[in-house]
Amino acid sequence: MHELSLMEQTLAIATEQLRVQGGDRIHRLVLRIGELSGVDPQALAFAFEVVRDGTPAAEARLELETVPLHCHCPDCDLDFRPEGWSLGCPECGGDRTEVRAGKELELKTLEVS
Repeated sequence: MHELSLMEQTLAIATEQLRVQGGDRIHRLVLRIGELSGVDPQALAFAFEVVRDGTPAAEARLELETVPLHCHCPDCDLDFRPEGWSLGCPECGGDRTEVRAGKELELKTLEVS
């Protein structure tokens, strides 16, 4: 379950920012998780419950935003949202598809005081 180590790292980043801002409490974290990131949002939420105890985020709220998968075909210049597991272009059948969104895992918002 790599979500546990991901959440430990996220909390470490948030705690460092808390220190930089001169605060003592983390109130809310918002994470953006791409559909193709390989991260299970439920497992990440569970990991947050486990790692936040005894930290400045002990009472914090975690919000997760899903980033849909979006691709671009450089052959026919089509932007599209793939269906299923195929990332091939639905217009020209090209296989040089570029993933433009959906691989993210980022801390979008951090509220501290």
